[in-house]
Amino acid sequence: METTVRRPLIPLVLLTALLCAGCSSAPEPAPAAARATEEPATIDSLETDHGAAVRAAVTKTKRSSARITEEIEVGDGINSFVLSVDGDFDWAADRGRLTVRLRGEDTPDKTSPRMDEVFRDGTVYVTGLAQLEEGSWGAMPEDELEAHYALRAPGNDPRHVLAQIARMRDVAKAGEERVNGVAAVRYRGTLDQEAVTLRMAQDMREKVDTIRDLTGEVAVDADVWIDARGRIVRTRLDWPLAGASVRATMDLAKHGLAVEAAAPDEAETVPLSMLGGPLPG
Repeated sequence: METTVRRPLIPLVLLTALLCAGCSSAPEPAPAAARATEEPATIDSLETDHGAAVRAAVTKTKRSSARITEEIEVGDGINSFVLSVDGDFDWAADRGRLTVRLRGEDTPDKTSPRMDEVFRDGTVYVTGLAQLEEGSWGAMPEDELEAHYALRAPGNDPRHVLAQIARMRDVAKAGEERVNGVAAVRYRGTLDQEAVTLRMAQDMREKVDTIRDLTGEVAVDADVWIDARGRIVRTRLDWPLAGASVRATMDLAKHGLAVEAAAPDEAETVPLSMLGGPLPG
């Protein structure tokens, strides 16, 4: 008789809160000043340690800039949503400009809520949120941002995605593919609970703890595609759960492009003590 393995049933209210409500002790990422002096792994180590190849690609990518196109697909078994994040980001210069949209898969013709973001000199500026007056920008220090949903970067910061990718475990080479016309090597691994909850708000950490208690472990599938020059061209994080799922795919293109991201006028900005919700993450 064939035995069917069943995943423990996770309460829908918990999944909805974790994914998108309302719609190894690895080291912390190095500060910007230190990143420029990081030494890449040797060729020998890259050939024998695929994790080292991934970490070297993260380091190289962070020394430059890229066009960002990200889609976060969320489903709770009843409703499904797609968040899109598009723009340019310069890791080396600590600046970027992103546009975030949310749409329901069942209502593709409905106008998508939109938020614009500027990252500049340690501050993130956002506009388009309901609590902000039209034409005004909210401002918050980047290092105070937290993630409020599973597989979401705090404030949609693409640096966070790379920080998680650098923590991949059990990395194996998964073949060669083309990503948007670029030849790339695909590596596959997992993120453990510490990587999944990196910079996550405390209440969401507790929800992840509950899922761990129900399922026995937290293991997110992680894939990364690296081009012939050692730069990341795609990342994918996938967390299927009983009755729900979230998948985040980020494409990086036009490496080395010039990024314009001017901060808004100070008279147009208001300080924020917290930034969360479906659009900010």
